[in-house]
Amino acid sequence: MHRLFHEFIEHVSSAPDPETLHDAMAKAATTLDLSSFAYLSMPHRAGIAPRLISNYPSAWTTHYLQRRYERFDPVIAQALNNPEPFEWGLGVGSMIASKPQQELLAEAAKFGVRYGFTVPIHDSRGPVAAVTFATDERRPQFERSVKLHARVLQLMAMYFHAHAHLRFFPARAIAGVSLSPREFECLEWAAQGKSAWEIGRILGISRHTVATYLLNAKTKLGVRTITQAVARLTASKLTLP
Repeated sequence: MHRLFHEFIEHVSSAPDPETLHDAMAKAATTLDLSSFAYLSMPHRAGIAPRLISNYPSAWTTHYLQRRYERFDPVIAQALNNPEPFEWGLGVGSMIASKPQQELLAEAAKFGVRYGFTVPIHDSRGPVAAVTFATDERRPQFERSVKLHARVLQLMAMYFHAHAHLRFFPARAIAGVSLSPREFECLEWAAQGKSAWEIGRILGISRHTVATYLLNAKTKLGVRTITQAVARLTASKLTLP
């Protein structure tokens, strides 16, 4: 598992585009007996479509995005309301679905998306994305892999989001001050209470490099402490996607 995780980090950190990110996650998921995955960004700005990286059947993902199913998908609804990872599916958890949501889940099941494990990703703005590992039924090896590797899957999801976020939304500013993608990313994780070491693990860089990015961010923002920089981030009226 240690080797797989580090190979995953290496492939994701060097991925030049979403397609390569897709291949890295698909390979890792398959190795862990998690046949399907989906990364869905959830923009805060009105009019911005969600971004999807997935190896679900393309007929289903196209239909899902065209119908804007993310607006009432019960899995996404739970991810928006709770930052903790969760399992879902028939007879699993306490998810209460409305009739339209039940119909959505029934449609998904026809495409082999029937049971899964979802990692919500929240940052200083609230919920921003979700990574789901799914299968066509409750297979013992799938459930076993989730139970054994839940913590690693959470780290993989966070790491994947960090890099997908950079590929999709490369430009960042706070109150008119431009930060590099890495400076902004490090500051966002710092706002979540992550240490430099933890941020380094998420982004696949050293603690020293994280400290340098945070120092640059403080200098650009004209503040002396990370707390002040985080306050600037929180107080900013900029609406990010």
